Amino acid sequence: MATQFLDDVIQSHRVIHSLDVTDLAAGEHKFWFRIATNALSQWQYLPVLVFKGEQPGKKVMITAGIHGDEYNGVLAAQQTARSLIGQSLAGTVTIVPTVNLTGMLNHSRDFFSTDPDCSPANLNRFFPGDANGNEGQRYLHALWHNLLQPNADFAIDLHTQTSGTVYPLYVFADFRLESALRMARLINPDAILNDAGDPGVLETVWNANGIPSITIEVGMGRYTEQELINRTVNGIKNILNDEQILSGKVDTIIPCIEGSDIVSIRAELGGFVLPQVTMMDTVEEGDLVAIQYDSFGDEIHRYTAPTNGTVLSHNIESIRAPGSLVVRLIK
Repeated sequence: MATQFLDDVIQSHRVIHSLDVTDLAAGEHKFWFRIATNALSQWQYLPVLVFKGEQPGKKVMITAGIHGDEYNGVLAAQQTARSLIGQSLAGTVTIVPTVNLTGMLNHSRDFFSTDPDCSPANLNRFFPGDANGNEGQRYLHALWHNLLQPNADFAIDLHTQTSGTVYPLYVFADFRLESALRMARLINPDAILNDAGDPGVLETVWNANGIPSITIEVGMGRYTEQELINRTVNGIKNILNDEQILSGKVDTIIPCIEGSDIVSIRAELGGFVLPQVTMMDTVEEGDLVAIQYDSFGDEIHRYTAPTNGTVLSHNIESIRAPGSLVVRLIK
């Protein structure tokens, strides 16, 4: 597949329908990727940044914004791009910072379709898409086949925790893939989960196609956490140094919590929940982790740790529906 340039120019940037970075000249490129039409027959466009070195080397794909309310991932992708301007590279870095356009416009993690038979959908359950499926599945099919898959030897997908809850700097990696585990450790996160992957998740699909991948969770949804963004960018550049795409020094890997089990404590009933733990606290079975109150402010429930573990997430929006996350532990 070759890069297919269209006649359109939008905001001074050329429009492409497909990308093959091998046929680009060395240098820095910005394109609009024409992905799909909306229900008004208007084309939708994703920004794509390509940094191609003079010297041959590996191809890395960085994506963000698959969930439309996860802005720290988007900001980390953009900051990574800014840090690469003027750098000497061996290989190619492609960055797609805002995948889920409808979700971002609605401040929502989900993809929104105007098809009355389609509910809002979590895009990160339907990769690699379906050319004959619903609107979201067709959107992903174009993204995967015309932009993502042809341009990666390894991949990094940037996310955050769901709105209303928080994460530290946290990485999913399939420990069966040595290169994925090494990438995860090079980020120098607070925690890494051994993640065999679920069907339809981008990381899983990358790995199944022989392209090692990790998912990075950059703190909380919606609200900016610059320290975690900075750490993420440093970690990504550490990977690029390790892969010799950049020529900088590889930072020492700092040991962190590496777990294979997640335990989620969820609200038993609706009400207002106040966590009694903070991020990365160590808890033992039976420790108090949260207290819940009704609309009068009367205590109605206490939540305790069902097992020993480390606090990986907790709610920051106090109002909790039945079944919503209160505290998550990693073991």
